[in-house]
Amino acid sequence: MKNLPLNHQNKYRPDIDGLRAIAVLSVVIFHAFPNLLIGGFIGVDVFFVISGYLISNIIFENLNKKKLSFLQFYSRRIKRIFPAVTLVLIISYVIGWFILLPQDYEQLGKNIAAGAGFISNIAFLNEVDYFDASAEIKPLLHLWSLGIEEQFYILWPLLLWFIWGRKYTILPTILILIIASFYLNTKGVKENITTTFYSPHTRFWEILCGGLLAWISFSKKTYIHKLTNIKKINLILSKNKLLINNTLSAIGLILLAYGFLNINKNLSFPGLWAVIPVTASILLIYSGPNTWVNKKILSNNLAVWLGLISFPLYLWHWPLLTFARIIESSTPSYKIRIFIIMLSILLAWITYKYLELPIRFGKKNKITTAQLSVAMLIIGCIGLATYKYEGLSFRFPKIVQNLIDFRFDYRKAYRSGTCFLDPEQDHTSFKTCDSIKSNERQTILLWGDSHAAHLYPGYKASYGKTHNIIQRTTSGCPPILDFTVDSRPYCKAINESILNSLNNNAPDKVVLAAIWTDYSLDKLDKTISRIKERGINNIQLIGPVPHWNDGLPKQLYMYFNKNIPHSVPYRMSYGLNNNFFETDKILKIKSQSLKITYISAKDILCNDDGCITRIGNLQEDLTAWDYGHLTVKGSELLVSKFPKDE
Repeated sequence: MKNLPLNHQNKYRPDIDGLRAIAVLSVVIFHAFPNLLIGGFIGVDVFFVISGYLISNIIFENLNKKKLSFLQFYSRRIKRIFPAVTLVLIISYVIGWFILLPQDYEQLGKNIAAGAGFISNIAFLNEVDYFDASAEIKPLLHLWSLGIEEQFYILWPLLLWFIWGRKYTILPTILILIIASFYLNTKGVKENITTTFYSPHTRFWEILCGGLLAWISFSKKTYIHKLTNIKKINLILSKNKLLINNTLSAIGLILLAYGFLNINKNLSFPGLWAVIPVTASILLIYSGPNTWVNKKILSNNLAVWLGLISFPLYLWHWPLLTFARIIESSTPSYKIRIFIIMLSILLAWITYKYLELPIRFGKKNKITTAQLSVAMLIIGCIGLATYKYEGLSFRFPKIVQNLIDFRFDYRKAYRSGTCFLDPEQDHTSFKTCDSIKSNERQTILLWGDSHAAHLYPGYKASYGKTHNIIQRTTSGCPPILDFTVDSRPYCKAINESILNSLNNNAPDKVVLAAIWTDYSLDKLDKTISRIKERGINNIQLIGPVPHWNDGLPKQLYMYFNKNIPHSVPYRMSYGLNNNFFETDKILKIKSQSLKITYISAKDILCNDDGCITRIGNLQEDLTAWDYGHLTVKGSELLVSKFPKDE
């Protein structure tokens, strides 16, 4: 394995920068206009292959020359990565200081610390699904991919150094690692997609494929090069080399286009679907810089320029989009998103020219590396302190602090895990919850999702002394029979179990509640009919509560800032999501046709001046703690206004 000749592809290739441009633009377009390029997120997988190819080439070259220095390797990584990342972390922290509420700023602090330590992917494992709506307000979510890359490069040069002098071990080692990681990836998407998406061991195979390609390009002793030594095959390949390479690059481009247009967030990704962008990237890189696709499309000046600024562009675009969503309390307009893309490109160019290049190619390497490391350590510690001190609520006026700086323990209030089931629990978990008692007290069955669970404190306060209250509530599972959704696999069985329990212990009243705006109401009629078949006619349907964009605490803060004189209103229409008004009308009509009682939460909590936001001036006096889940005080207020049975 000694004195291997360097392949010509180790030289600078503008087409690879062009491929970087396609990768970063696909991600940016997906984040800004997800319906325009539904598979744009696979650009990250393209980055993984490119990174594995280029950096492995450098390692192979240095090992071959016996000049691999771990200190120099990691120093180069620090000078390449730290400047732009540090700047984006600092700017994100400053912007967050002015616009984020304590809980959100606390999370930003945590994510800054994770980003500074290059473990963002680990931090997001149990925090948010990449494709969830809540991900759109995580300013540093995109650093998950950087975490995976840097975790890989901590181990990769050490492993190659260890096996370099052992004959015929490099190729088998790379192949074994690719197979093992790919197996864990395909197995993982069947068990936990979110964990598989963020985990390093289920993503390393993509970077390793780039490393394999680098080895094929670098070494003449691979099986492919041995195969080409067969005279007939070698003659065919030499005569048709350009044709073959053109075909490979065209196939690669077609595969990439197919992935962008057909892979989507509803598929089990990465899984087998990740093979498409990885294979496309391998074909485009392997085909070389002289093919028509690589020369005319990937190597054009604009593509190369965008490729050169692709890293800072990737870093800038997502925080800017996220902060815009937070400020707007909804998806920004097309014009704003286009402006943000253009601003991101400008900031990326400035970062590249005036920060990256001077630091990467400047003198005083050791001093620069140390300074960058200290700077990253400091910003990481600042983020950690912000997380520890719960988002630094002292940033706000006292009256605002009193209303927004609180931690509502919904799990205790809603009786989570026993009477309010988590997604992974089935109906047997209700055994530890209330049972219907045979005595003179009447029984109320509270049935539904989290928007039924948040009514329990109110029912307990208003009816607890005179009624038995039976709570049967499940996260994300409305009281609609035959309702199915992949994220709640036990929902259908849970609802059937609740219905069957009415046969022997029929309650005096059944209360149905849910976040009705999120579900189809087509099967509600059947559910009501089957309840009535059990001899139960006292059925109450509770309408949707007010829905606040980005949460009531956030809207109160925004209202406070935008109105002079500053005040925190008792009623407010600012920040309301009006979808629940229309759903309220539909349910009123449906309840009349079904001959059941309808209770409009909207009519109780809202009037022409807006909806009730608070009961007093203390933290616990807000009516809702997020977009629409009621606090204990909010629940008690609402249920106390319910009409009493005659």
